[in-house]
Order: sequence, then structure tokens, then C-alpha cells
Amino acid sequence: MTAQNPDVEKLLGILDLEPLEINLFRGRSVSPTGGRVFGGQVIAQALVAARRTVEEARVTHSLHGYFLLGGDPTVPIIYDVDRIRDGRSFTTRRVVAIQHGEAIFSMSVSFQKQEEGFTHQSQMPDVPQPEDLPGDDVWRERLLARFPGASGRDWMAHRPLEVKPTSLDMAYLGSPGARPSIWIRARGPLPDDLPIHQAVLAYASDLSLLQAALLPHGKSVFDKDVQVASLDHALWFHRPFRADDWLLYTQESPAASAGRGFCRGELFTRDGILVASAAQEGLMRPVTPRA
Repeated sequence: MTAQNPDVEKLLGILDLEPLEINLFRGRSVSPTGGRVFGGQVIAQALVAARRTVEEARVTHSLHGYFLLGGDPTVPIIYDVDRIRDGRSFTTRRVVAIQHGEAIFSMSVSFQKQEEGFTHQSQMPDVPQPEDLPGDDVWRERLLARFPGASGRDWMAHRPLEVKPTSLDMAYLGSPGARPSIWIRARGPLPDDLPIHQAVLAYASDLSLLQAALLPHGKSVFDKDVQVASLDHALWFHRPFRADDWLLYTQESPAASAGRGFCRGELFTRDGILVASAAQEGLMRPVTPRA
């Protein structure tokens, strides 16, 4: 099965890295128009680079990355993979993303030989189903009406993901005390290949997580009096899934201090199966808006 939506095709294109040498790959950006590279893109491409050096029988189970510098969308990103260890059950890789001779992102990825074991999970919250919510054009129009500058974001201009907040006020508009959740899926069908679905979910996992740390303060990532940037990102894959089926992304922020906000997220299938968990800490610093 291949993607038909042009934005999904474009996303799959940037996830198809160019091999340069053993352990060395080159990736391009979705929209080389200035600004910064979307963090989810770098996470996903680094995961693909690591995956290319691992035997197919092993599956990604976790990744932990650090954002070091803002990515330049006008030039390619080089991904250098270090084969840390190939064990009997687990394989470990370290990936460094490089631009202009400097590291902009580093990530460790762990892969596991598939096996059976104990199982349990947290319960999915009771929220409206995607069919009972407005189309994602509704919340995008409402968001852009309040924050016109949001249109310049890559993930707003290019739309490989369909996004439906379970509450329009909670997701991005700044509601104190809110714990946002959104339904997400690829806007078109994806190939029947679990690593592709994991890479697309890695891309999506950076979409809105830091917003959860601003909502208790009635702020949004688009407010001009707040400086926001992702510092690190972690993702755990628990079970197989499809990123072109609806996934509920629940988010919360247990703490914020010292100019940083800490956020956690869980991703459930429509049937309530927990397939992945995410965590992120980000810079969230009050600033004086420029004139």
C-alpha cells in the first residue's frame, strides 16, 4: 500500500534517507523556506538512520534524544550512526545529526529481539471519538485567527498529519488546568512496514507535547511573550500499531521550574491499547516581545 496524499508522500520522501557511506546518511527538510527544522523531523530521520544499521528481525523499543542547535532547513542534515552494541537480545545505536560542521541533535536508540512477557497498561481516558469532532480545518482556522504567525510552522504549512483536538480550547489556545489530548493519524495510507509507522509516530510525537506545560499558565507556544524550545525527547514503543489509523495522544505536565517545563504523553489506539509513551522537557522562558 502506498500513500496517495501529496503531503504524506512528501513526509515519506524525507524519511527515505540517502546513504552516503557505511553508517552515514543524508536527509533533507520538508520545507526549505527558512526558520528552524521541525524537531519531530530530526527525531524521525535519526530513527530511520539507526534502523538502517540493524537487522530487520529487531524492533525499535525506545529512543532518547537531545536538541543541541536549531536545524537549518535550507541545507541537508548528515546523520552519523555509531554501532554501540549488538547483543543477544538488544541492539544499541547512537546517532548524531550534523549541519555546518556542528552537532544539532544526538540520540540513542535501542532495538529488541521480539519476545513474550508480562503485560499491563494504563487506561485510556473517556474522550469523544474522531468522528464526533470537527474536521481539523476548524481548529486550524481558530488557531490561525488567534496566532497568525503559526502559519509559518512547517507542520502547519505541510499537513501529513490529520489532527483533531478533543477540545479546541484545551489543545493550543491556553486554558489553565487543561490536560490536552488530540487524535492524530497520517493523512493517507502508509506502507505495511512497522518501522515506517514508528518513524511517522516519532515525527508526530513532537507536535504538541510542550504545549501541556504552558496551559497551566494560560499560555501557548505561539505567544510572543514566551520563548519555547524543545530540550530533549524520549519515546517508548510498547506494541505494534498503524500510524495511518487514529491514535489518541494524551498529554500532561507534572512540573515546571527553572525555565523548563516537563511533559508526558501516552498514545492509544481507538480500542484503548497503549502503543507508545513519550516524555519531553523544554525551555519555557518569559520574554519581553519585540516591538
